[in-house]
Amino acid sequence: MLWLKAFHIIFVVTWFAGLFYLPRLFVYHAEASEPVVRDRLKVMERKLMIMTHIGGALAVAFGIAMLVLAPGFLRMPWMHVKLTLVALLIVYHFWLLHLKSRFARDACGWSSNACAGSTRFRRYCWSQSSSWWWSSRSEDRTGHGRRGTTGI
Repeated sequence: MLWLKAFHIIFVVTWFAGLFYLPRLFVYHAEASEPVVRDRLKVMERKLMIMTHIGGALAVAFGIAMLVLAPGFLRMPWMHVKLTLVALLIVYHFWLLHLKSRFARDACGWSSNACAGSTRFRRYCWSQSSSWWWSSRSEDRTGHGRRGTTGI
């Protein structure tokens, strides 16, 4: 079970690397005006998408294998939240695939500001969720700070 979990984490990191870096390549592609640079970016986007497909498929496969070996996880509410987020990531993955195919055909009319806006939106969501996480961890169950301070 630990080997499955280790491989699951490794391939989740691989998948996320592709999901987070591909929009940056789209920004570069939208800003590029020289055909040589655009062709090079098309190759980079294609290769990164292949790595992202492999990482995503193996992350999902190892996740399913862990659920098959430990079906008790499906009774826990956090697993339902996690599986919902995984479904949203898969939708995002296919949206990036659609954008990549449009950039490959030079049919994407997005400006670099629109691509960067997508990246900024992801960063904003991440900062809000991480600030919520750390603020929720700083209080214990009584509403007081972790070290017994009352916040006064």
